[in-house]
Amino acid sequence: MDEVFKALADPTRRSLLDELFERDGQALSALERRLPMTRFGVMKHLKVLEEAGLVTTRKRGREKLHFLNPVPIRLVRSVMENDQPYVVVDGRGAMTVFEIYIKTTPERLWEAITDEEMRKKYSFGVGTSSDWTPGSQYKASVPGVIEIAEGENLEVDPPRRLVQSFTALWSEDVKGEGASRVIWEIEPVGDSCRLTVTHDQLREGANSELFGGWPMILSGLKTLLETGEKLTTPGSLRYANAENWA
Repeated sequence: MDEVFKALADPTRRSLLDELFERDGQALSALERRLPMTRFGVMKHLKVLEEAGLVTTRKRGREKLHFLNPVPIRLVRSVMENDQPYVVVDGRGAMTVFEIYIKTTPERLWEAITDEEMRKKYSFGVGTSSDWTPGSQYKASVPGVIEIAEGENLEVDPPRRLVQSFTALWSEDVKGEGASRVIWEIEPVGDSCRLTVTHDQLREGANSELFGGWPMILSGLKTLLETGEKLTTPGSLRYANAENWA
């Protein structure tokens, strides 16, 4: 399963799987026409998918056709449906990958990620302040009440990609985990966006508190942008009124 999740972590490889889901049994030439990259690049991604068992191949004359292998996909779906965060470990550390589709524009989604007041509405009531320039610092906190996280904006490419270092601050246990990295990737899909959040460079066996809140945060983000309302499940607005506690 580690190889499966490593393969799925890349948006290009997920796009290839989407193409095969729409029309199974495609040749390299057909897949190449559907992606903005070289033939060699598509071949490299297909090789990773084959090695992970997500794609199988079959010869037809001189062509090699590519087919989805549904077995690993079902295993992935089983993990997700049981709400069990799956941590992938490789040479760079452990990582978790979360993906969600939101009916909105890339610009509106980027605003929701970077605007402090909007962030409070779906991120446990906690805002994140920064000037959002490459190399700048950011801080997530409820001033005078609790500090949640801090780090550096390593890459800022609106409205497409945001890469941040991440140091958790809300307890001594998570502070001891040190810095990790969070990557936000926005990809337009029709009248919606695919948002992928990769939390990586975690140590193997890292405290699950570091990544366990992402499903609720992303669910709150989707709810806010699609309905204009706040997610009110238990804990989703934990610090919403915390400024009044001080």
